[in-house]
Amino acid sequence: MNHAPVVPAYNEERLLPRLLDSLALADKRFGQGVELIVADNASTDGTAALARAAGARVVPVAQRSTAAARNGGAAVASSPIVCFVDADSEVHPRVFDAIAEAMGRPRVGMGATGLRFERSSLAIATLMAIGTPLIRAAGIDGGLAFMRRDDFIAVGGYDEALLAAEDVDLLMRVKRRCAKRGERFRRLKAVETTTSARKFDKHGEWHFLRMIGPMGWSFLFDRARYERTVRAPTGTKTGEVRPFRAGGAGSGQRAAAPAVRAGRVRT
Repeated sequence: MNHAPVVPAYNEERLLPRLLDSLALADKRFGQGVELIVADNASTDGTAALARAAGARVVPVAQRSTAAARNGGAAVASSPIVCFVDADSEVHPRVFDAIAEAMGRPRVGMGATGLRFERSSLAIATLMAIGTPLIRAAGIDGGLAFMRRDDFIAVGGYDEALLAAEDVDLLMRVKRRCAKRGERFRRLKAVETTTSARKFDKHGEWHFLRMIGPMGWSFLFDRARYERTVRAPTGTKTGEVRPFRAGGAGSGQRAAAPAVRAGRVRT
């Protein structure tokens, strides 16, 4: 198996089946097998049972955070390419074929599919019009992200001290590592990931616009302010950084690899 899709999941029994079905279809089309991992982030519903029934390896991760769940899932992966996708998503049927083709190129080190929402509205269109240029200006993208497992381990995994944008932070660190080898980020625009609009349904159509503009601007032009916005205060329990450890088979725990703090890797 060459690809390990990792899915962080907390009480996702309603939307997870759609993702699992789409991953199964993509796996069947790919024909080489994928190492499906669902990181169960202390769910109290049927998330874990659904994932097991679909053939996924379920890794329990007790620390309640998306970054911790992703790290816990990736810790047990053995495939050379790790992929990260949210539980409320649906992947394209050709996504694994496209990843294999991209990563087989000598100057590609990582990438993402990009994303689109399952429905449209004025608020969603406005968010995409503002957010997409900002994220692409940074040379990255959203949707299903993929990279070499060795690079993920080398940069220390996701920074569990971040309260937001932990995915952006990881991609930027891996991107810098790849750039040292002359490799670049590749967007697979032909196999976009579809994501739900549940946050718009829950929090209101315009909730993202209160933060996306200021956060995007500070990310590009005022990194000190950006760090203060997304990072938990030093010494708080939610901001504790737990080192990522590869190979914690069956436990979902991490240890003995570089810890990430304040946007840098400490070895």
